[in-house]
Amino acid sequence: MTSATIKLVRALTGIALLVFTVAAQADEAPGGVLAKIRQDHTIRIAYREDAPPFSYKDTIGEPAGLMVDLCKAVAQKLTTQLALPSLRVAYIPVTAADRFETIQQRKADLLCEATSVTLSRREVVGFSVDTFVDGASLMIRPGGPRDLQALAGRKVGVLAGTTTEQALRAMLAKAGLTAETIPAKSHAEGLAMLDDARISAYFADRSILVTLIKNSKDPANLTVADAYLTIEPYALAMLRGDEDFRLAVDRALSHIYRAGELAPMFARAFGANLQPAPILQAMYLISGLPD
Repeated sequence: MTSATIKLVRALTGIALLVFTVAAQADEAPGGVLAKIRQDHTIRIAYREDAPPFSYKDTIGEPAGLMVDLCKAVAQKLTTQLALPSLRVAYIPVTAADRFETIQQRKADLLCEATSVTLSRREVVGFSVDTFVDGASLMIRPGGPRDLQALAGRKVGVLAGTTTEQALRAMLAKAGLTAETIPAKSHAEGLAMLDDARISAYFADRSILVTLIKNSKDPANLTVADAYLTIEPYALAMLRGDEDFRLAVDRALSHIYRAGELAPMFARAFGANLQPAPILQAMYLISGLPD
């Protein structure tokens, strides 16, 4: 074999190996979430164990709450959309600190809790159409601060690592108020601090505060101030850039909203006598996109 022929064989072999390597990498590359759901017949739902009434662990240790119920309904819709015989739901517990990392690392497909949508968060995860709208306020004891100005010189608790904490610090700074912000690892810890008078108020979304009061040592001693200090739109978080999965989730949510399937979920989360506020009803009308 001549040297020229040997060189040609080596070159062709190198090209073949390169093509094989690229093809193998393509086979190994992670596909979209829908492809994985079709393959495994499983959707992985991340939920918080400490954020009632939206996402929590109930008395028998099962995932519960409005967002958990909503994601169960989304899973049912996806079963139909993908023409699957069944779809198993696997629950992945997360915290306020690791919830977005869990989605980014593909450990869960959908984050189902009280997740506020912000532009900075949209840089790291994708979001569905809105699922709720709420506003932060103050849970207080008798004589406690009922508005932002009244926080001057006081200690106020807030859940660490949340947009609510960021909003509180920003509002205090903008108003030129000196108040000591006490981060809590969980809402339960924040409630305990307020019950024990270690803080003057606990700052969180109103719907969460209303639910927390029920778990107080003395519920009659706590109340939620009337003031709305922020407006927080919620949505389901998912892997950024997976538009096929996002479209499937948005279609599922839109069908749920337009069919009026939220009513029993609200009753379980907030009680049969509590109706959605007008702003929330309007949000569902707008977010329920037509086919």
